[in-house]
Amino acid sequence: MIALLCGQGALPSAIAAASAEPPLVCALEGFEPDGLDIDLSFRLETMGTLIATLKQRGISEVCLAGVIRRPQIDPSKIDAATFPLVPVFQKALMAGDDGALRAVMSVLEHSGLTVRAAHEIAPDLLLQPGCATAAKPSDADQKDAARAADIIMALAPTDVGQACVVYKGQALAIETVFGTDWMLQSLTQRPDAGGGVLYKAPKLGQDRRADMPTIGPDTVTAAVAAGLSGIAIEAGGVIVLDRDRVIAECDRLGLFLTVLERAS
Repeated sequence: MIALLCGQGALPSAIAAASAEPPLVCALEGFEPDGLDIDLSFRLETMGTLIATLKQRGISEVCLAGVIRRPQIDPSKIDAATFPLVPVFQKALMAGDDGALRAVMSVLEHSGLTVRAAHEIAPDLLLQPGCATAAKPSDADQKDAARAADIIMALAPTDVGQACVVYKGQALAIETVFGTDWMLQSLTQRPDAGGGVLYKAPKLGQDRRADMPTIGPDTVTAAVAAGLSGIAIEAGGVIVLDRDRVIAECDRLGLFLTVLERAS
Protein backbone atom coordinates (compact mmCIF):
# COMPACT_ATOMS: atom_id res chain seq x y z
CA MET A 1 0.00 0.00 0.00
CA ILE A 2 1.28 3.44 -0.91
CA ALA A 3 0.95 6.92 0.58
CA LEU A 4 1.31 10.23 -1.23
CA LEU A 5 3.13 12.88 0.78
CA CYS A 6 1.69 15.89 -1.00
CA GLY A 7 2.38 19.50 -1.68
CA GLN A 8 0.44 21.89 -3.88
CA GLY A 9 -0.48 21.54 -7.53
CA ALA A 10 -1.96 18.97 -9.89
CA LEU A 11 0.81 16.34 -9.79
CA PRO A 12 -0.49 14.44 -6.71
CA SER A 13 -3.90 14.06 -8.37
CA ALA A 14 -2.31 12.74 -11.57
CA ILE A 15 -0.32 10.16 -9.59
CA ALA A 16 -3.38 9.11 -7.60
CA ALA A 17 -5.37 8.62 -10.82
CA ALA A 18 -2.65 6.34 -12.23
CA SER A 19 -2.06 4.34 -9.05
CA ALA A 20 -3.06 0.68 -9.11
CA GLU A 21 -4.86 1.18 -5.79
CA PRO A 22 -6.14 4.33 -4.07
CA PRO A 23 -3.22 5.90 -2.18
CA LEU A 24 -3.39 7.35 1.30
CA VAL A 25 -3.24 11.11 0.72
CA CYS A 26 -1.12 12.96 3.28
CA ALA A 27 -0.83 16.72 2.82
CA LEU A 28 1.73 19.05 4.36
CA GLU A 29 -0.26 21.63 6.27
CA GLY A 30 -0.61 24.82 4.23
CA PHE A 31 0.36 23.11 0.96
CA GLU A 32 -2.73 21.10 0.08
CA PRO A 33 -2.90 19.54 -3.43
CA ASP A 34 -5.46 20.32 -6.11
CA GLY A 35 -8.43 18.01 -6.60
CA LEU A 36 -7.74 15.42 -3.91
CA ASP A 37 -9.48 14.57 -0.67
CA ILE A 38 -6.94 14.55 2.15
CA ASP A 39 -6.74 11.56 4.48
CA LEU A 40 -4.05 12.94 6.81
CA SER A 41 -2.63 16.40 7.39
CA PHE A 42 0.84 16.76 8.88
CA ARG A 43 3.58 19.21 9.76
CA LEU A 44 7.34 18.71 9.70
CA GLU A 45 7.16 19.03 13.51
CA THR A 46 5.04 15.84 13.58
CA MET A 47 6.84 13.83 10.89
CA GLY A 48 7.80 11.12 13.37
CA THR A 49 4.17 10.59 14.31
CA LEU A 50 3.17 10.55 10.65
CA ILE A 51 5.71 7.82 9.89
CA ALA A 52 4.47 5.74 12.81
CA THR A 53 0.87 6.19 11.64
CA LEU A 54 1.74 5.13 8.09
CA LYS A 55 3.37 1.94 9.31
CA GLN A 56 0.43 1.19 11.59
CA ARG A 57 -1.86 1.50 8.56
CA GLY A 58 0.22 -0.97 6.57
CA ILE A 59 1.89 1.57 4.30
CA SER A 60 5.13 0.24 2.83
CA GLU A 61 5.76 2.78 0.05
CA VAL A 62 5.60 6.57 -0.20
CA CYS A 63 5.74 9.03 -3.07
CA LEU A 64 6.67 12.68 -2.61
CA ALA A 65 4.79 14.93 -5.01
CA GLY A 66 3.71 18.54 -5.32
CA VAL A 67 5.12 21.98 -4.66
CA ILE A 68 6.15 23.14 -1.20
CA ARG A 69 8.08 26.07 0.15
CA ARG A 70 10.23 25.47 3.20
CA PRO A 71 7.93 26.02 6.18
CA GLN A 72 9.02 27.72 9.38
CA ILE A 73 9.60 25.22 12.18
CA ASP A 74 7.74 25.92 15.43
CA PRO A 75 9.81 24.25 18.21
CA SER A 76 6.78 24.20 20.50
CA LYS A 77 4.93 21.89 18.07
CA ILE A 78 7.65 19.22 17.82
CA ASP A 79 6.18 16.02 19.26
CA ALA A 80 7.99 13.23 21.06
CA ALA A 81 8.13 10.94 18.03
CA THR A 82 9.74 13.67 15.91
CA PHE A 83 12.23 14.98 18.47
CA PRO A 84 14.95 12.44 17.49
CA LEU A 85 14.70 13.73 13.89
CA VAL A 86 15.35 17.37 14.78
CA PRO A 87 19.11 17.27 13.99
CA VAL A 88 18.36 15.80 10.56
CA PHE A 89 15.74 18.45 9.77
CA GLN A 90 17.98 21.26 11.01
CA LYS A 91 20.72 20.13 8.66
CA ALA A 92 18.23 19.67 5.82
CA LEU A 93 16.77 23.15 6.17
CA MET A 94 20.28 24.61 5.88
CA ALA A 95 21.02 22.60 2.73
CA GLY A 96 19.90 23.33 -0.81
CA ASP A 97 16.63 21.98 -2.16
CA ASP A 98 18.14 18.71 -3.33
CA GLY A 99 19.98 18.21 -0.06
CA ALA A 100 16.82 18.83 1.94
CA LEU A 101 14.85 16.30 -0.10
CA ARG A 102 17.61 13.72 0.23
CA ALA A 103 17.50 14.16 4.01
CA VAL A 104 13.72 13.67 4.14
CA MET A 105 13.93 10.59 1.91
CA SER A 106 16.70 9.21 4.10
CA VAL A 107 14.48 9.55 7.18
CA LEU A 108 11.66 7.73 5.41
CA GLU A 109 13.93 4.92 4.20
CA HIS A 110 15.55 4.45 7.60
CA SER A 111 12.02 4.02 8.95
CA GLY A 112 11.50 1.07 6.60
CA LEU A 113 9.49 2.87 3.91
CA THR A 114 10.33 2.63 0.21
CA VAL A 115 10.39 5.95 -1.65
CA ARG A 116 8.97 5.68 -5.17
CA ALA A 117 9.19 8.22 -7.97
CA ALA A 118 6.07 9.76 -9.49
CA HIS A 119 6.94 8.44 -12.95
CA GLU A 120 7.31 4.90 -11.60
CA ILE A 121 3.66 4.98 -10.59
CA ALA A 122 2.48 7.01 -13.60
CA PRO A 123 4.90 6.37 -16.51
CA ASP A 124 2.70 8.29 -18.94
CA LEU A 125 3.84 11.48 -17.20
CA LEU A 126 7.03 11.23 -19.28
CA LEU A 127 7.20 11.86 -23.04
CA GLN A 128 9.31 9.84 -25.44
CA PRO A 129 12.28 11.54 -27.17
CA GLY A 130 11.44 13.54 -30.28
CA CYS A 131 9.22 16.45 -31.22
CA ALA A 132 5.66 16.01 -29.95
CA THR A 133 4.10 18.90 -31.86
CA ALA A 134 3.29 20.05 -35.37
CA ALA A 135 5.73 22.95 -35.07
CA LYS A 136 9.36 21.86 -35.21
CA PRO A 137 12.43 23.58 -33.75
CA SER A 138 14.66 25.35 -36.27
CA ASP A 139 18.41 24.79 -36.35
CA ALA A 140 18.77 27.99 -34.30
CA ASP A 141 16.24 26.71 -31.75
CA GLN A 142 18.14 23.44 -31.44
CA LYS A 143 21.37 25.34 -30.80
CA ASP A 144 19.62 27.45 -28.16
CA ALA A 145 18.26 24.31 -26.48
CA ALA A 146 21.75 22.78 -26.43
CA ARG A 147 23.17 26.00 -24.99
CA ALA A 148 20.45 25.99 -22.31
CA ALA A 149 21.25 22.38 -21.43
CA ASP A 150 24.90 23.36 -20.93
CA ILE A 151 23.83 26.22 -18.64
CA ILE A 152 21.62 23.99 -16.48
CA MET A 153 24.44 21.46 -16.20
CA ALA A 154 26.95 24.15 -15.24
CA LEU A 155 24.60 25.51 -12.56
CA ALA A 156 23.93 22.09 -11.03
CA PRO A 157 26.57 22.39 -8.25
CA THR A 158 24.97 25.66 -7.08
CA ASP A 159 21.50 24.04 -6.69
CA VAL A 160 19.84 27.08 -8.31
CA GLY A 161 17.09 25.90 -10.65
CA GLN A 162 15.94 23.47 -13.30
CA ALA A 163 15.06 25.79 -16.19
CA CYS A 164 16.35 28.65 -18.28
CA VAL A 165 15.46 30.58 -21.42
CA VAL A 166 18.04 31.05 -24.20
CA TYR A 167 17.79 33.12 -27.39
CA LYS A 168 20.55 33.41 -29.98
CA GLY A 169 22.95 31.73 -27.58
CA GLN A 170 22.29 34.19 -24.75
CA ALA A 171 20.61 33.35 -21.43
CA LEU A 172 17.57 35.62 -21.08
CA ALA A 173 16.41 34.20 -17.74
CA ILE A 174 17.37 31.51 -15.25
CA GLU A 175 14.95 29.84 -12.85
CA THR A 176 15.42 30.69 -9.18
CA VAL A 177 13.55 29.82 -5.99
CA PHE A 178 10.49 31.64 -7.38
CA GLY A 179 9.97 28.98 -10.06
CA THR A 180 9.41 28.73 -13.81
CA ASP A 181 6.17 30.71 -13.96
CA TRP A 182 7.78 33.70 -12.26
CA MET A 183 10.79 33.45 -14.56
CA LEU A 184 8.58 33.47 -17.65
CA GLN A 185 6.50 36.33 -16.27
CA SER A 186 9.69 38.37 -16.00
CA LEU A 187 10.08 38.11 -19.79
CA THR A 188 6.64 39.44 -20.71
CA GLN A 189 8.05 42.99 -20.87
CA ARG A 190 11.18 42.03 -22.85
CA PRO A 191 12.36 44.85 -25.11
CA ASP A 192 13.07 42.75 -28.21
CA ALA A 193 10.77 41.13 -30.78
CA GLY A 194 10.61 37.75 -29.08
CA GLY A 195 11.94 34.27 -29.76
CA GLY A 196 13.90 31.82 -27.68
CA VAL A 197 13.58 28.42 -26.06
CA LEU A 198 12.47 27.41 -22.58
CA TYR A 199 14.55 24.43 -21.47
CA LYS A 200 13.83 22.28 -18.41
CA ALA A 201 15.81 19.38 -17.01
CA PRO A 202 16.72 17.83 -13.66
CA LYS A 203 19.88 19.05 -11.99
CA LEU A 204 22.93 16.92 -12.68
CA GLY A 205 23.03 14.13 -10.11
CA GLN A 206 19.55 14.94 -8.79
CA ASP A 207 17.64 12.14 -7.07
CA ARG A 208 14.73 11.77 -9.47
CA ARG A 209 12.41 10.26 -6.90
CA ALA A 210 11.40 13.77 -5.84
CA ASP A 211 11.25 17.33 -7.19
CA MET A 212 11.28 16.30 -10.84
CA PRO A 213 10.81 19.38 -13.01
CA THR A 214 7.30 19.68 -14.40
CA ILE A 215 5.48 21.44 -17.22
CA GLY A 216 1.76 21.71 -17.91
CA PRO A 217 -0.79 23.74 -19.87
CA ASP A 218 0.00 26.85 -17.84
CA THR A 219 3.65 26.56 -18.93
CA VAL A 220 2.56 26.74 -22.56
CA THR A 221 0.45 29.85 -21.90
CA ALA A 222 3.32 31.50 -20.02
CA ALA A 223 5.81 30.64 -22.78
CA VAL A 224 3.58 32.34 -25.36
CA ALA A 225 3.21 35.42 -23.14
CA ALA A 226 7.02 35.51 -22.85
CA GLY A 227 7.33 35.56 -26.65
CA LEU A 228 9.10 32.20 -26.91
CA SER A 229 9.25 29.93 -29.94
CA GLY A 230 9.02 26.69 -28.05
CA ILE A 231 9.83 24.39 -25.16
CA ALA A 232 12.56 21.76 -24.87
CA ILE A 233 12.73 19.21 -22.05
CA GLU A 234 15.13 16.44 -21.15
CA ALA A 235 13.98 12.93 -22.02
CA GLY A 236 13.15 10.91 -18.93
CA GLY A 237 13.65 13.90 -16.67
CA VAL A 238 10.59 16.18 -16.92
CA ILE A 239 7.00 15.39 -15.97
CA VAL A 240 4.31 16.60 -18.38
CA LEU A 241 0.95 17.16 -16.69
CA ASP A 242 -2.16 16.79 -18.89
CA ARG A 243 0.02 15.84 -21.84
CA ASP A 244 -2.76 15.78 -24.46
CA ARG A 245 -3.83 19.30 -23.55
CA VAL A 246 -0.22 20.49 -23.48
CA ILE A 247 0.40 19.21 -26.99
CA ALA A 248 -2.94 20.54 -28.25
CA GLU A 249 -2.22 23.99 -26.80
CA CYS A 250 1.24 24.02 -28.36
CA ASP A 251 -0.27 23.14 -31.72
CA ARG A 252 -2.99 25.76 -31.37
CA LEU A 253 -0.51 28.47 -30.42
CA GLY A 254 2.27 27.47 -32.82
CA LEU A 255 4.87 26.43 -30.23
CA PHE A 256 7.11 23.41 -30.53
CA LEU A 257 7.62 20.91 -27.72
CA THR A 258 10.69 18.76 -28.18
CA VAL A 259 12.10 16.06 -25.93
CA LEU A 260 15.89 15.80 -26.02
CA GLU A 261 18.29 13.13 -24.86
CA ARG A 262 20.96 14.50 -22.51
CA ALA A 263 24.28 14.78 -24.30
CA SER A 264 26.88 12.39 -22.90
